[in-house]
This record gives sequence, structure tokens and C-alpha cells, in this order.
Amino acid sequence: MSLHVLATYLNRDPQTRPDGFVVEGPRAGGHSAPPRGRMVLDEAGEPVYGPKDEADLAKIGELGLPFWLAGAYASPEKVAEARAVGAAGVQIGTLFAMASESGLLPALRGKLVAELEAETLVVRNDPRASPTGFPFKIAELRDTLADDERYQARERICDLGYLRTPVERADGSVSYRCASEPVHMYLRKGGDEAETQGRKCLCNALMANIGLGQVRRDGYVEQPAVTLGQDLEGARALLRLYPGGWTARQAIDWLVGTPACSGVVGRPAESELVGAGVGRVSRDLGHHAAARGFDKLNQR
Repeated sequence: MSLHVLATYLNRDPQTRPDGFVVEGPRAGGHSAPPRGRMVLDEAGEPVYGPKDEADLAKIGELGLPFWLAGAYASPEKVAEARAVGAAGVQIGTLFAMASESGLLPALRGKLVAELEAETLVVRNDPRASPTGFPFKIAELRDTLADDERYQARERICDLGYLRTPVERADGSVSYRCASEPVHMYLRKGGDEAETQGRKCLCNALMANIGLGQVRRDGYVEQPAVTLGQDLEGARALLRLYPGGWTARQAIDWLVGTPACSGVVGRPAESELVGAGVGRVSRDLGHHAAARGFDKLNQR
């Protein structure tokens, strides 16, 4: 979740009260909550976030449930900062997505590391890519669906269906539609054509990231679309330590080392870290389903 308002709402009823919260900021990879209020885009076409989109961590702490911070917490200093404000730990995706064990295709991971080293790696918060309507982070890599030519060349198809939305037919029965499916099918199910513009098939793309891209009857191979967080400082620091790339073990050792910042004593335990490498595939295909139900509340 992204706001204390939603945490309070979930906590007030034993039926919806979780064991804890992952409080995710807008720079985290994968899906993220849209800005509160009317969507405003900057010159690059990315959503603009402001103070209203910042969770009040003190209010979340008052609920008495453990919470973890996510989005731009991938350094020893940020882990210490999270602990200082009462968090049980952090959730980190980007460092582990780029680690050698992540399961990303080696060629993709190699491109990420090479562009990170060259300081040309760009991660865009695309407001249109996901059929869910939530902004979604896309690494701007050539030869992936981030390349508009590759995107346009793909025949629209929805055959995995993890991000479909249930809709009620006139007769009361339920159908499922996806803004990334063939436009005529989406319209037939009562969808708005404007909602189909720029939508990518994340289900197939995320599977392609880990070497499970489907091969179509005409020989077309599903193309990847890599998601990372927009905070790359931790990854750059690790690359300076390990120029050839790093393992998950090395990332954890670095994160739990004694931070250089003053006033912090001791080492955070490894249990205070929540890593997400290939697990981000399932996270991004599934977590938004629950969040969507509270979207209107989140906007208020």
C-alpha cells in the first residue's frame, strides 16, 4: 500500500487486517499507485507525485502492526533510516532483479548492467503500459517492448489473462476483459477504445523476461519488458564494488553492513530485509488485484 489512509482502513476490521504492511513509494519498480487527485504528467509523460502521495509513517506506526518500506531503500544508509522511523525492515527489488540468481535472461541482465555502468540506464514510469490503469515502471532497453517499433509489431493477444478485469454483462453473467487484448474484443465487452492505447501485454512480457516467452504459430516470439525501480543509486554502488555484477549474497552482505551515516549503531538482521528478484513477476501480476478494490479510497 502507498498511503496511511489505506492502512488505517484495512486495520480497522479484523476481516481485512493484515499481518503487516509494505509501504511502497512511487519510485518502486513494477506497478505503483497513481498520484492522488487528477493525473498530471511531466514533460517526459510520467505521473507527477507530490506531498499528498507520501505516507505518514508515524500514523502507520501507531496502528501497532509491523511495516516495511519499499521504493528507494536499497542502501545500508536507507535500511538504517527505515529502522530509525520504526520500520521492521525494507523491501528491495532492483538489486536482486539484477543479481546473478534472479532468473532474468542473462542477455537482459547483461544489458541492464552494461547500461548501468555507462550511466545510460533509464527507467520510465509509464502511465499507459499496464492494462490495469496503474503506472508501471519500464526499463528503456532496446530490443524489448520498451521500443515502440517492437511494441507496434506485436499482434495483440490476451491468452494468459492474469490482469483481466471482471465485467457484468447485460444478462447478469460475468465476462473478463483486458485493455491489452485485441481492440475489437475489448469494445465488444463494453470497453472504451481510449483505454487500449499504449497498453502492453505484461503477462506475456514478464514471462519472456525469465525465458518463458511463448512462441506463436507464425513463429513470433513474445518479447520482454523489464521492470526495475527508478532509484538506481544502490545498484551503482554495488557495481562499483563488483564490476562484473553481483550475487544476492553479496547484495545482502552490503545492505546489512554497518552504514557510514552517523548516529546509527549495530547491524540490521537479515530478517529485516525482504528481497524480490523473480518474485516481482508474481507480485506485479497479482498484488494490484487487491489494491484495485481500494483505488477510489486511495484517490481520496
